[in-house]
Amino acid sequence: MDVQGTVAAGWEPVRDAFLRNFEQRGERGAAVAVHHDGEKVVDLWAGTKDVDGTEPWAAGTAQVVRSATKGVAAAVPLLLHQRGQLDLDAPVAAYWPDFKAHGKERVTVRQLLAHRAGVPVLDRPLSLAEAVDLPTATAAIAAQAPVWEPGTAHGYHAHTFSWLLSGLVQRVTGRTVGRWVAEEIAGPLGLDLWIGLPADAAHRAGRLGPVEETDPPGGGALRLRPKRSVTEAYRDPESLTRRAFGVIDPQPDENDPVYRAAELPGSAGVATARALARFYAATLGPVDGAERLFAPATLTLARTEESAGPDRVLLVGTRFGLGHMLHGPASPLLGPTSFGHPGRGGSLGFADPESGIAFGYVTNGMRKTVTADPRAQALVRAVRSALG
Repeated sequence: MDVQGTVAAGWEPVRDAFLRNFEQRGERGAAVAVHHDGEKVVDLWAGTKDVDGTEPWAAGTAQVVRSATKGVAAAVPLLLHQRGQLDLDAPVAAYWPDFKAHGKERVTVRQLLAHRAGVPVLDRPLSLAEAVDLPTATAAIAAQAPVWEPGTAHGYHAHTFSWLLSGLVQRVTGRTVGRWVAEEIAGPLGLDLWIGLPADAAHRAGRLGPVEETDPPGGGALRLRPKRSVTEAYRDPESLTRRAFGVIDPQPDENDPVYRAAELPGSAGVATARALARFYAATLGPVDGAERLFAPATLTLARTEESAGPDRVLLVGTRFGLGHMLHGPASPLLGPTSFGHPGRGGSLGFADPESGIAFGYVTNGMRKTVTADPRAQALVRAVRSALG
């Protein structure tokens, strides 16, 4: 495998791990980027742009990053709070009156971001056309009755997070999440990252597809064997797990231009590894002259636990801050101070304030993993090794 890009001295373990992912873990096309204390120390790519194609992955190839989008989108309410435009402890209905229906009048912004609002499912799934039409989809989530008393438990709002955040941000700012990210984050930082892929950038994105899950014996990959209850929940059409991942029915084709152009901040972002790493680097401090995104108090908020323990949707112990996943057994990042988000089946982005690391990994090869992909974990272990 011909690995392209650069690695700073001392960071060669990341290149070695990246190469092994192709040789031993079925990788087809991928990229990884790492910043350390604001400096880019890893920028690598290899394989093919499309999972089922032959065109080489280029320096600017982007991919749908699934729920890794949530980590970028979560910066929007944090920055609105930083600017004094959003009160985290105010009821969502103070900004979005329709949201108070069916007992949701006391749901706070903080609870919404921490997956505690109790609306990870819809009584009637949406078609793709309905899901990508934000007025229709946000009206559906506003009218939905919670499936647990809001604030009393947490459960991963896999897809409904898109419409919860969209409804809130649009009413606070008058802009969609995708537009806000483009104008306030991606534009100023020069990121190849979109929540709503524009037509003139569509050629940048490769095709996703499943890959065979072959890991080397004794290769050190994180192995979280799903409990029987978890496996059964994914099979049971009545379970919260199955319903949460099935709120768009039929399941959308993520290679469909309509899906990629949709502003779904929970699932449909398109990004390069460079963009994910640079975004998270900017949450920690200045990057190449660009101002830092998060003030120190906001950085503290981003890494502060809001939800922990049994997850009513994923059925494992998860940890969330205000939209970000936090380091833990179900979603290992670099260490206790890390915050970010994985994308189901592969991609990962995070920041680690303690070490000064910002990490981005994107792939076109989708595995069955939800929060801890072995390829991403191998790269994270290599980063830890390089840090010494």
